[in-house]
Amino acid sequence: MNFCGFVGHDDAKLALILNAIDPQCGGVLFAGEKGSGKSTCARLFRELLPGETPFVEVPLNMTEDALLGTVDIERALKHGEKAFQPGILSRADGGVIHIDDINLLPAGMIALIFEAHDRGTNILEREGITAHHPCRFIPIATMDPDEGLLSAHFLDRFGMFVAWGAIRTNAGKMEIIRKSESVLYATSDTDAALSRLRERIANARRLLKRVHVPATIEQSIVERGIERGIEGHRGELFLFCAARAYAAFRAEITVTEEHVDQVLPLVLAHRARPAPEEQEEPTEVQPSEKNQSDNESQTERETEPHNHQNQLHEGGAQETSSEASAAPADASTRKEEIFDTGEPFPVRRIALRKDRLKRAESGRRTKTASQGKSGRYVRSGFKSAERDVALDATLRAAAPYQAMRERNGSVVIRPEDLRFKEREKKMSHLVIFVVDGSGSMGAQRRMTETKGAVQSLLLDCYRKRDKVAFIVFRRNRAEIVLPPTSSFEYAAKRLKEIPVGGRTPLSAGLLEVYRLVMRMRMRRPQTRCLVVLVTDGRANQALGETDIEMELRSMAGLLSGCKNADCLVIDTEDKKSLTKMDLAARLAEWLDAHYYPLADLRADYLTGMVEYAKSLQWVSAP
Repeated sequence: MNFCGFVGHDDAKLALILNAIDPQCGGVLFAGEKGSGKSTCARLFRELLPGETPFVEVPLNMTEDALLGTVDIERALKHGEKAFQPGILSRADGGVIHIDDINLLPAGMIALIFEAHDRGTNILEREGITAHHPCRFIPIATMDPDEGLLSAHFLDRFGMFVAWGAIRTNAGKMEIIRKSESVLYATSDTDAALSRLRERIANARRLLKRVHVPATIEQSIVERGIERGIEGHRGELFLFCAARAYAAFRAEITVTEEHVDQVLPLVLAHRARPAPEEQEEPTEVQPSEKNQSDNESQTERETEPHNHQNQLHEGGAQETSSEASAAPADASTRKEEIFDTGEPFPVRRIALRKDRLKRAESGRRTKTASQGKSGRYVRSGFKSAERDVALDATLRAAAPYQAMRERNGSVVIRPEDLRFKEREKKMSHLVIFVVDGSGSMGAQRRMTETKGAVQSLLLDCYRKRDKVAFIVFRRNRAEIVLPPTSSFEYAAKRLKEIPVGGRTPLSAGLLEVYRLVMRMRMRRPQTRCLVVLVTDGRANQALGETDIEMELRSMAGLLSGCKNADCLVIDTEDKKSLTKMDLAARLAEWLDAHYYPLADLRADYLTGMVEYAKSLQWVSAP
């Protein structure tokens, strides 16, 4: 099968053709389900290029030295010369870099690729050697969103984007089978079609310099970007290049609105931001109705049935019979309320001390020892599983003994002289917010302050490439309303939608976060978690028939035993209330967590306490 014989996906073919005509179109990213032909189509792109054009594929297990290049150690040791050994970026100059499953590649590697692509030059600094070489290439990549998302920053670096869907029609599937089972099929009509297409692309390249873009079209391109809320300038620049390339492909020397319309979905689809949701006008409430609603809300928060309160608070004020009768019999029928999110604010620097684990993880927050040959060279050592030789340290170790070893021209290196690089890089974290969504959290609008602090942390997590997750417990269960994700927009939307109302199943919340932490430990043992529990401690819904306090102590014991997680408890209970329980303070003790009452916190101070608690943690190896 060749490029012309590939079944369907005309938008993807057009994107590749435009990049073959003008490399300034910025490459293309195919995103869709696995096994649908994304990689096959990307590899067929080489058929559209001149015969000597490099087409380099990037392996997921590549090292930083393999990507950028490194010192030629063999030449240095044998001849005493400092020489540069080219890497992937050097071999791809003037051609194509194909990155399959780019979302599984470490973020640091992706950043290095795009940095070299934007600059057009690769700069290497290694062991006293400074090397520069041209690095101009077309990035072609694929990804399966179900296996992880790509940050908006990296999405914006691609000139074009194609949302890839599998062919599901009977006729389409039959055609795929026929073309894949017969090699001879691709040697008849499709070969002739491919020859005609390559000739058309070659003519378009020659015509490209003569294509004129009128001022009215330039203005239209800018207006279209503004209408769709495009951030930055890459969208308009790539749209300009794509429209010009499409005009050349059509053998026309003037760009028109039709050309812009044809390529606009490819260039702006992954850059457009959703328009702000229209907010409904609040319904005016009569004073009498408002007072009645406030009374019912207060009754709901203060008079939830507690079978265990008498045991926890002997001598405390008892609920009156009128208050008890006002409480609904079924907590699931209580009125829900969604509070607004407080104003975000700049957060202080969140810093975590390094632990003793070596990681292949990447990010922008905390320094960690690097597993593999990626990361910054910080020191040398005598042992290394990667056998990453530190040339400078090895030469220094061997230098004093050259006279004794009868050196003759080249440096004499013995096994005992070898020193190996110890590398360091930054990693990201998983911050798990466990939020109490019961009715009592709505008192004095504490939920608004809490959401404001979480929103501010989300902004900081986005900048530092952290992942976040939300667990909400209310009524009679706990649920993960946001699985671990690095999508800030999705996280902010889910935060806004967190409701308040019902009972407080605190045990269920602890059990759910324990399950999530353990799943992360099994799937990704190198991940570090911080559990931020926000609750008033008024637990009144058990998992079983045991006493609630005993159940909480048991759940806290499970969570505190997780070596890859640290905990922070924020107590939102009203300490002036006669029915206060102070259960959150005891829970923090059982969790071995930092404890802060909300009475001492503002929304911005909550963020400060999270930062402070994180800066004190030493995380041991799992």
